[in-house]
Amino acid sequence: MSATVNGAQRVQSVARAAELLKALGAHGGPATVFELADRCGLNRSTAWRILATLEDEGLVERDPATGRYGVGYALVALGAGAGHEPLVRRAHAPLRSLAEACTETASLAVPRRLQLVYVDQVEAPHVMAANWLGRPTPLHATSTGKALLAWLDDDELGAALPGRLARFTATTITARPVLRAELADVRARGYAVSRGELEPALWGVSAPVIDGGRAIAVVSVWGTETRIRALGLEALGARTVATAAEIAAAVTA
Repeated sequence: MSATVNGAQRVQSVARAAELLKALGAHGGPATVFELADRCGLNRSTAWRILATLEDEGLVERDPATGRYGVGYALVALGAGAGHEPLVRRAHAPLRSLAEACTETASLAVPRRLQLVYVDQVEAPHVMAANWLGRPTPLHATSTGKALLAWLDDDELGAALPGRLARFTATTITARPVLRAELADVRARGYAVSRGELEPALWGVSAPVIDGGRAIAVVSVWGTETRIRALGLEALGARTVATAAEIAAAVTA
């Protein structure tokens, strides 16, 4: 069955399959056919038939013990093949708006093998900023890194951190218990702060772009201590969180 929407032919079965896949991603973990059908407003038998087809194609996987569906290997491969370009395209306008509103440099970083790489950066017109594009940074010494670490589980956190937390400045956190306590605070308030922890004069505020309970990217605003303090860490944190939420909505729409 198909229908015409805004002048384009729309295939209903494909649309329903896409809705189920989005619902599975938004669920934050394996889900039953009943949960997915209810979320999409579908008849349960219809949802079951579509999920069975998606399972045959490797786009979802069903646990025979629990009957719950999870993301399939083929969908993971599709996501990996897409790279970060679609995310950058959708995130650029909100990132630019953030940089203009704060008159500071705003950047976007994405995780790669439990590391972060900067993939987009918008500089304020009056600011001469270092170009971080393509450069990995130590996770424990940046607001960007701490925003990622705060949303990892214990095993992932252990794997992401080096055996020894290197000191870069007098304010770098090098004790694991102190870092874990800070990450708990980051998760509670929704954004991370770096107070000259990588470079003495460089302060930053970062918020994760959350999809399915995981940080798929991190939005950051950074500049000199004087300028970041003048903006107010709490106000800047709230603005950065709002931008991250706007990007998440654009990515998952």
